[in-house]
Amino acid sequence: MFTHVTVGANDVEASRRFYDAALGALGIDPASGPDAKGRYWWRTRMGAFAIGAPIDGEPACHANGGTIGFHAKTPEMVQTFHDAGVAAGGTAIEDPPGERNGPFGTLVLAYLRDPSGNKICAMHRPG
Repeated sequence: MFTHVTVGANDVEASRRFYDAALGALGIDPASGPDAKGRYWWRTRMGAFAIGAPIDGEPACHANGGTIGFHAKTPEMVQTFHDAGVAAGGTAIEDPPGERNGPFGTLVLAYLRDPSGNKICAMHRPG
């Protein structure tokens, strides 16, 4: 459904370091860039994710109630994503990383806020 997701960053280099660490824990290569507009891109065969300063020159802000989820191949990657993200300047939020049971079955989840306040999640669906 999605081709790419881009989020704003107030400190692009701090956000790049954060995402290189957190997404690297999920097996995603470091960012390419910056491109001509100052954005960094992480690409996989499933899609792309980017960060950059807002093009309109206004400060970046997060979407309250919004979450961007990243696929984790294993449950261990969820914890590694969380730990790498916190070590690289992210903030742990919500429940500690781990298994949750709900209407979508069993999921292994970890939630973080990046250096600009964007809410992200690593998710592994067992089975």
